[in-house]
Amino acid sequence: MESRTAPKANRRALTFIFVTILLDIMGAGIMMPVVPYIVRPYSADALTIGLLAVAYSVAQFFASPLLGAVSDRHGRRPVLVISMFGAAIGYALFGVGGALWIFFVSRVVAGFTGGNLTAAQAYIADVSGSDDRAKNFGLVGAAFGLGFILGPSIGGVLAKISLTAPAWAAGTVALATASFGWFVLPESLAPALRRPHPLHLGDFNPLRLLGKAFSTPQLRALFSGIFLSRFAMMGLQTNFAVYTLNRFKFTPSQNAVVFTVLGATATVVQGFLIRRLAGRFSDSRLLISGLAIMVVGMSAIAAVPAGWMLSPAMCVLAIGSGLVNPTVQSLVSKAGTPEEQGLLFGANGAITSLTAILGPAYAGAVFDHVGYTAPYWSGAVLIAGAWFAVYRAVRE
Repeated sequence: MESRTAPKANRRALTFIFVTILLDIMGAGIMMPVVPYIVRPYSADALTIGLLAVAYSVAQFFASPLLGAVSDRHGRRPVLVISMFGAAIGYALFGVGGALWIFFVSRVVAGFTGGNLTAAQAYIADVSGSDDRAKNFGLVGAAFGLGFILGPSIGGVLAKISLTAPAWAAGTVALATASFGWFVLPESLAPALRRPHPLHLGDFNPLRLLGKAFSTPQLRALFSGIFLSRFAMMGLQTNFAVYTLNRFKFTPSQNAVVFTVLGATATVVQGFLIRRLAGRFSDSRLLISGLAIMVVGMSAIAAVPAGWMLSPAMCVLAIGSGLVNPTVQSLVSKAGTPEEQGLLFGANGAITSLTAILGPAYAGAVFDHVGYTAPYWSGAVLIAGAWFAVYRAVRE
């Protein structure tokens, strides 16, 4: 049940969720330039860096259905707040360090409470009209982009003080986000629209949700495209700092510059460009175009002969990704009723977590045993497969 005035009436709520996601992503971005350097005294191979991301994603894979179902039953705000408290604990453990197993424990703790994005996406769906969902999901992408501008930049500066300083800063940001959600963020899901029947064990099974996601041809094509493109992107996100360190001898500050370029481009595309394009082109057309641009960007990252060329290559990739992310979320949100948004985005989160489990491990393995550029050439092929799956479904 949607109101034509919902987007205007809920502009204040959209601002609140934008700031919440911004603080969350900024905290994660602070860590991105320095993780390989913190872990290097305990293990120097790329596979270990990838497995740290896998540990987080395995925990999140099992937590996403639970948190999505809980948000349908009890509201989005409690899930968002609890998730951020868990992230703060995870960052603190990473700052303490002292042994490789502590780093893995920190990622598992953060992963189990890492359902804040699922709840945030359902929140956007709650307060958006059908015609405005791609535009409003673009705000989520803009928060991501701005967070990646501020986070890595801050992380690069803090790394000059101490390699563990970014971890403590990220924990502080997570606590600030949790406090913001507790005192300021309003609940988006009215009691009358919440899931009426109690939760049951099947709601907490990610495999059940994945089966449901692939049960219809339309969702099967959409989620196949999501899986393939995010598989490639997850490998890039966890492997990129290792790639630049080994191939171009980048420092944390240089990595921060590239991530800042990525974030700035994503912010412009998802915060401004998508809001103009969404009214002129269908979600499916924007999704197909974005995937094609991502293929070009990923190939360019593998092909560049000099480190300075990585920034423009990242720009191309960010433009494509900026078109893909909000349109995918819009299409997912339109596939269910208000009381099913948490479950739908729980399924989406489970797929994302599965790619985050497999993608980093794959990227680390082929990086170590095939070549420095292998994760990126093969990533371009995977995104091309995503384009084919979505394009074929649209034509049919």
